[in-house]
Amino acid sequence: MLLRRELVLTAVLGALLAACGVEEAPMEEAPPAWPEIAGYELMVVPADNPMTEAKVALGKQLYYDKRLSGDGERSCYGCHLQEHGLTDGRATALGAFDRQLTRAAPTMWNVGYYDALYWDGRSTALEKQVLGAWGGGNMGASGNDGAPSMEDICAQLNEISGYAEQFEAIFGGPATPENVGYAVAAFMRTIVTTTENSRFIAFMAGDETALNEQETRGWTVFSEKAKCTNCHDGRLLADKQFHNVGIGMDAEEPDTGRARVTEADEDTGAFKTPSLFDISKSAPYFHDGSVATLEEAVDLMLSGGKPNEWLDEKNLEDAKNADLSEEERADLLAFLQALDVEYTIEEPTLP
Repeated sequence: MLLRRELVLTAVLGALLAACGVEEAPMEEAPPAWPEIAGYELMVVPADNPMTEAKVALGKQLYYDKRLSGDGERSCYGCHLQEHGLTDGRATALGAFDRQLTRAAPTMWNVGYYDALYWDGRSTALEKQVLGAWGGGNMGASGNDGAPSMEDICAQLNEISGYAEQFEAIFGGPATPENVGYAVAAFMRTIVTTTENSRFIAFMAGDETALNEQETRGWTVFSEKAKCTNCHDGRLLADKQFHNVGIGMDAEEPDTGRARVTEADEDTGAFKTPSLFDISKSAPYFHDGSVATLEEAVDLMLSGGKPNEWLDEKNLEDAKNADLSEEERADLLAFLQALDVEYTIEEPTLP
């Protein structure tokens, strides 16, 4: 009721000032509370996990804390390193207890904007993804074969006064797997490419000087001639869809990707379009890390992918028919290298 009265008084005051010929001072637009992609749709934040500074700070600590893992040897950040474009630099990820996983660690840039997570899109909420990685092979808090469970680790967190106090203040109780997932997800939603840390985002927001001449020519090749934007679209540089480009389909038992989730034959071998931010740092490439260099990855896509029954020929056709000159290929590579992001997140002090 009070808020409505304040709004009415503000409107009346504005009308009186206008009648007296007095111009109102323009209201300054408040900066966003959280980093966002300029000119892009707002990130959807679940109603049951609103963003707060305290929750994000707690989530950041947990994201960097090796004590969350089953073996105490790795943190979430340990698989998404700054120097590797928020991947781990391996062909396929190495999980807790040195368990070799079957797919590469994907980049975390803009992860909060996606509605389907993992290479096959099997998780539809970031909070669920956090718990899946924590209790699964990545972090190993499974409770199986002598490994601690997520509940066991929460009990240990509650013995640390710095954590216990934060969980009580934020969630009104001790650490639980659910609210650990909420906190970590809240922090992960702040890992965003902005006009301050990404030259590409600044360029898309209207700063034509953000890319040099060769990089700008490369953007034209990328978006207009080779039409890489058929899949690597918009300011995410990803269309949130799943495509078969033939990677791994020549294996004796190929990873069927999205089809594992949908059980649809046409999704066989399809994987989520990866974002290209920090692509120059995140070798090796594709879901199985089977392509060693960026140059090889570009040439593979320009060739139209690897033939197989479910190849996405429709979206690869433009790249296959682009027939780039050596100069255009060099420009394209220069543009891709310009997609580097400055990682300005400082490692937190842990309780």
